[in-house]
Amino acid sequence: MKLFDRDLSWLSFNYRVLMEAMDKSVPLLERLRFIAIYSSNLDEFFRVRVANIRNIKQIDKKKINRRVDFNADELLGEIHREVSHQLNEYGNAMDEIIQNLKAKKHFICTHIDQIPPELLPELLHYFKTKVSAFLHPISLDRAENLFLDNRAIYLVVTAQSNKAFVLKIPSDKLGRFSRHQLENKTYYIFLDDVIRLHLDVLFPDLDVNQAYSIKLNKDADLQIDDEFEGNLVRKIEKQIQKRNLGVPSRFLFDLAMDNELLSKLTTKLDLSPEDIVTGGRYHNLDDFFQIQINEDELIYENRKPISVAGLDESRSILKCIEQEDYLLHFPYQSYDYVLQFFNEASVDPEVTEINVTFYRMAKDSLIGESLISAAKNGKKVSVFMEVKARFDEENNLEWARKMRGAGVKIIYSLPGLKVHAKVALVKKSHKMYGFFGTGNLNEKTSEIYCDHGLFTIHEGMTSELSNLFQHLLTKYTPPPFKHLIVSQFGAYEHFMSKIDREILHTEAGKEARIIVKVNNLQESELINKLYEASEKGVDVKLIVRSICCLIPNDNLKVKRIVDRNLEHGRVFYFHNKGNQEIYLGSADWMNRNLHRRIEVCFPITNDPMKQEILSILKFQWQDDVKGVWLSPQMRNERPKSEYGVRAQSATYEYLKINMDKEI
Repeated sequence: MKLFDRDLSWLSFNYRVLMEAMDKSVPLLERLRFIAIYSSNLDEFFRVRVANIRNIKQIDKKKINRRVDFNADELLGEIHREVSHQLNEYGNAMDEIIQNLKAKKHFICTHIDQIPPELLPELLHYFKTKVSAFLHPISLDRAENLFLDNRAIYLVVTAQSNKAFVLKIPSDKLGRFSRHQLENKTYYIFLDDVIRLHLDVLFPDLDVNQAYSIKLNKDADLQIDDEFEGNLVRKIEKQIQKRNLGVPSRFLFDLAMDNELLSKLTTKLDLSPEDIVTGGRYHNLDDFFQIQINEDELIYENRKPISVAGLDESRSILKCIEQEDYLLHFPYQSYDYVLQFFNEASVDPEVTEINVTFYRMAKDSLIGESLISAAKNGKKVSVFMEVKARFDEENNLEWARKMRGAGVKIIYSLPGLKVHAKVALVKKSHKMYGFFGTGNLNEKTSEIYCDHGLFTIHEGMTSELSNLFQHLLTKYTPPPFKHLIVSQFGAYEHFMSKIDREILHTEAGKEARIIVKVNNLQESELINKLYEASEKGVDVKLIVRSICCLIPNDNLKVKRIVDRNLEHGRVFYFHNKGNQEIYLGSADWMNRNLHRRIEVCFPITNDPMKQEILSILKFQWQDDVKGVWLSPQMRNERPKSEYGVRAQSATYEYLKINMDKEI
């Protein structure tokens, strides 16, 4: 069966993000944040995916034997055409948001002409006392080769006698915006323009003409050999240092720049024509995240986390878990319960051992601090730290060093695999307590990602989790998993067999249903099996937030939801002749998740909890406010307003009153 290209599908998803920035029903500052999210997403896409396609193109040119199922030149052409189309709408949306913020007395100045004269003395003082300390002009004429830091913004300043200089904008040191109050208005001035205003101070002997913004994206994917030999940590540390040396993947320049100057820059930077992409006056607009305005009409209504009475009323979360399982939904319910779980385990004298997997740790991780305390309190603490988590390698390594220094046993990445599971196990002499999650053990992202987490002492699940940790610690081969579905230990086969079982049921004239909710759907054999199931009469519902390589049809629809929180939980439902099976977990249905990572999916065995998950899935399937249908042409199509359901709002209200609904 034909499939969507994964990279073009991702661009379709990012356009759905842009749609939120264009949605007039979204509060203005939130629309600006979606502009920032779109910009950040696109930037990473060029640093990783486009760079990877370019690398494949070079491999093709060298006639190296590597099997790929696309033409790199054609795909790059399609990517650039789609991005160009999206950036036109992006620019229009940003202009509209900025104009509407002005009406609310918040002025984001997008040109030095928009800066009130009354602020000029204040800005001059700021430039002389702060900004100028970080400026190091480089003569473009004297530099034999020009080196630009990855993702940094620069100004190319032209002066009399065809002189030109390159200045790095120190937004990493000073922030991107200078904020000023004037009467009852607030002004946000780009650091770029603070520098533009004072070029005569920086170059007192030159007649400065213009200043143009440029930026260079480089290949940011670490090239790590996944063999057993050698020091993997040292390799990763070296590769992080080299990330700034990656080959170019996109050079953005101000469209107002003249061709002669552009030619000089591309020569100095050794760029090819396909590296060069026209941009605007400002780059790195993910810096809009730095603009904070606490005015109710400009931001989403605050949602107070829903209390879980049993956990709040008890002095011991471990004793609560001994009495019953707890299924939590973040951020609707507080992540504090997870922090309390680790905090109590670190001081409970009966706890002997704690095992945890980390994929992306919070920079100021309270969980990490709890584990350090646990080790100092004499407990055996083992942490599997994934140091190949893209863009989090350095933070994860830093935490690994800190925990190891406190006596925590640290196990690093496995050769050829990433450990993407989100699990923890606390052991007492007589009992084991498991935490199984769909999202990272990261209290910061838990505030904005929609995820699920289960606390349980289920003997079968905790025993199997203990076996998995033994595998990570010692390479021990665990017995077959009967309760958990674990990638590298039959996860792909488990999912295929469950789909086949639903096919057999529908062929026997029985009701058959499958619901799959993932971030990404790419694995071709599973996609083909879903096609087969739907063609044979199985009711298949797919909720896919981002990449979806499956092409929808009349029998097989795909819902995509983008709202104030990032949909991140993975859910797998199989009707099973009424003996409903529900699994939650960390695994998307992608090649990497099922074949090159260790993932854990866990069953929900409690009937009320099953109903809770099914109710949430129902809201998501019916969402006609923030949900769209993915079309066979890869477009995001708004559904007819049939239900008036906004899934995230409905989920919050449902959990508040714990309604009992059926999907």
